Amino acid sequence: MSQEKLRIAIQKSGRLNEDSLKILKDAGISIDNGKEQLKASSRNFPLEVMYLRNGDIPQYLRDGVVDVAIIGENVLIEKGKDIIQGEKLGFSKCRVSLAVPKSMKYNGINDLDGKKIATSYPNTVNEFLEKKGITAELHIINGSVEIAPNIGLADGICDIVSSGSTLFKNGLKEVEVMLKSEAVLAISPKISEARQQILEKLQFRLKSVLNARTSKYILLNAPNENLDNIIKLLPGMRSPTVLPLAEEGWSSIHTVINEERFWEVIDELKQNGAEGILVAPIEKMVL
Repeated sequence: MSQEKLRIAIQKSGRLNEDSLKILKDAGISIDNGKEQLKASSRNFPLEVMYLRNGDIPQYLRDGVVDVAIIGENVLIEKGKDIIQGEKLGFSKCRVSLAVPKSMKYNGINDLDGKKIATSYPNTVNEFLEKKGITAELHIINGSVEIAPNIGLADGICDIVSSGSTLFKNGLKEVEVMLKSEAVLAISPKISEARQQILEKLQFRLKSVLNARTSKYILLNAPNENLDNIIKLLPGMRSPTVLPLAEEGWSSIHTVINEERFWEVIDELKQNGAEGILVAPIEKMVL
């Protein structure tokens, strides 16, 4: 009998495709990935990858054609609010925003009342405007919505924004952020029990990779009289490792710190007499 495989959908091409394959690789999953393939299998994990158009993935999840997917939160909010959302994956971060021509004097959301807005995200825009009590006419466009104001099709647009350079090139300014998005693991409501068990193994691996990406391993030497203060700054996974140095009155401390607090913690460590601070990346972190 052939082994059950978890079917995962990822975007066919682009940045989300590359980042999705990278996180799977970091989780120790090798994909036999040929050019222009629609499907590929892992040789060391019960996983089958299906390369699909981003906008089609919610329906495939809903129908149970795929069991899980790596997809932008923004697409799930627009097309798949009924689909279970698992882990946030920390990449492909963007905003879904409203933008208007730079020449337009914008005082607030009321300025969009009665205006035409071009977008690929009609559900998201309608919900946002409804909450604000604004009525606008939507032009649904698949593709380059940012040109709509320049050709007289719309007064403003709603689109995903990463750096804002596309808006700038088209003479637009971002005026309202409707939501913030990143890649997430989405789960089909029709996933079987056998595949759910494989998914739990995959989620365990992904969490180990994600924990490692947001943490650093730190080693330092500290005077014993300041050990208590320094240990309070470095909680570690359970508690820091403290080893005596050959030099009397000094210890070596090994622990893990969150990258977000990194520089703040380093400054406080130095104020408490820490020396020889070494920082190293962590490949995996199993909690």
